[in-house]
Amino acid sequence: MAAAVLTTPLRSDLRARAAYAEGAGIYRILPGAVATPVTTDELIRVLGWAREQGMPVIPRGAGSAMGGGNVGDGLVIDLCRLGERRVTVDPRSGLARAAAGATGAMVNAAAARHRLRLATNPSSLPFATSAGLVSTNAAGARSYRNGSVRRWVHGLDLVTADGERLELRRGLPPSGAVAAVRRFEPTARKIRAAAHVVRLRFPETRKNSSGYALDAWLASGDLLDLFIGAEGTLGLVTEVHWNLEPVPEARGGLRVAVLDDGELMYALGVLRALKPSSIELLDRTFLRFVAGELSDATAHLALRAGALLLVEFEGLPDQVHEGLRAARGRLAPHVYEVTAGYGEAAIEALWAIRHAASPILAGLGLERRSLQVIEDGCVPVEILPRYLAALRTIPERHGVEAVIFGHAGDGHLHVNLLPDTTRRGWEETVRTIYDEVSAVQLALGGTPTGEHGDGRLRAGLVERLYGREIVEMFRAVKHAFDPGLLLNPGIILPEPREPRGEPPVVGPESREEHPVSRLKVGAAAAELPADIAAALREIEQRGNWNADRMEIADRQTVRPSDRQ
Repeated sequence: MAAAVLTTPLRSDLRARAAYAEGAGIYRILPGAVATPVTTDELIRVLGWAREQGMPVIPRGAGSAMGGGNVGDGLVIDLCRLGERRVTVDPRSGLARAAAGATGAMVNAAAARHRLRLATNPSSLPFATSAGLVSTNAAGARSYRNGSVRRWVHGLDLVTADGERLELRRGLPPSGAVAAVRRFEPTARKIRAAAHVVRLRFPETRKNSSGYALDAWLASGDLLDLFIGAEGTLGLVTEVHWNLEPVPEARGGLRVAVLDDGELMYALGVLRALKPSSIELLDRTFLRFVAGELSDATAHLALRAGALLLVEFEGLPDQVHEGLRAARGRLAPHVYEVTAGYGEAAIEALWAIRHAASPILAGLGLERRSLQVIEDGCVPVEILPRYLAALRTIPERHGVEAVIFGHAGDGHLHVNLLPDTTRRGWEETVRTIYDEVSAVQLALGGTPTGEHGDGRLRAGLVERLYGREIVEMFRAVKHAFDPGLLLNPGIILPEPREPRGEPPVVGPESREEHPVSRLKVGAAAAELPADIAAALREIEQRGNWNADRMEIADRQTVRPSDRQ
């Protein structure tokens, strides 16, 4: 076969590589090169080049995913420019077609002209790309009613590891002319024959984005369900076909303050029965953390309450008013305080306390650096207090502050650890917390990965969650679609430490590297040009994940000979 001829920008100079060494989350890993294709043809040529070079491919959007699936040692392919971020909306069918790099905010802006919207609303929606949202099976605050993005994906256009185009649509069989589809057929038969094992081994949680979604694929028969949440390990998404929902006529909200976990669970029982769109939790660890930035009255509430629930009802005006009335009536005698509001301005006021943490977390120095290490666990809702207790006590026992919040209606919590990175041995302390909390998640019948993807952070937990038989099915799926293990190796399924082409390491050094390694902070962090390191930190602090990494790389004049 003729060598791939590249016409897309391909950079291997240090500055370009450094600009893509970090995303959200904890990692800093210098890639070997970076490519920025604009068309699908360019993408196919880049993949062909990577196959010839034997270089792993790391697909990447805005870089806002926290699990580390957006950084790696190989060729980073930045998909943000693919398809020039085009979005088209068909109001009759309620479908939007979005290029891989089109953000959720771009889709919503186009849909709003027809009184439509994306049904899910993760906090990353302003900058997360369509391909990124699909690749992690993202969810967000409205997940209590609308679930994750899976149920809202009507179709995907992809490029396979072989460089072939593949179109997948709900309810339609994929083309048997695509090599990857043909390779998958024997594996598909084996998985269907073992459907009872899948049903037994998948966690009974409201959300789960760990591993490959064999359960969803078996239920739907739609191949695209295996690609949703696959983090670019089975193919590269070039276009997403979204099912949209009408913008509701009215919105109303509640802020429910509880004194302890008993009141919390009572409130959750009442609220879940009333079917709001959102039930969010701000734990006491969160409330104490932000209290200094609040008004006197709100700070008093934050310091007194054991937790706050932020609740939203959407629909017709009468439905929203009835939901607020029923909730207040049932909760007021049994909780510390209930405050209700109707309309956009009132909801923003109720949710202001939720948004107070982000600038504080972003502005922390080395003495309390925010790290997302145990940040995506989901457990059955009825045992949420046991999980909360572990999240509070384990970090505290090791002398590390934790800030806890999340999606209470789903039993799904996010945690920011705040270790002192100037303290000797802090990395080992964080690793211990990771190990202990992960063990609790699994012991409670939960998943370590609710909506952010396994990435490299949780890949080592996949077999502990599912067992060897299910993981062998995962490996069969991976080999069917990516037989050369080109796409995002080490993501979802861990890879050996040894670089490709080198003999295996023997002896004590052969043990797998702990997932809390190769960090963006600490003495062992990879060295970057100082101005680029500062620019990446600014992106993290401001949440400016839409920043153009190549523009950052080119702020200093680069000699043409440094580019490739």
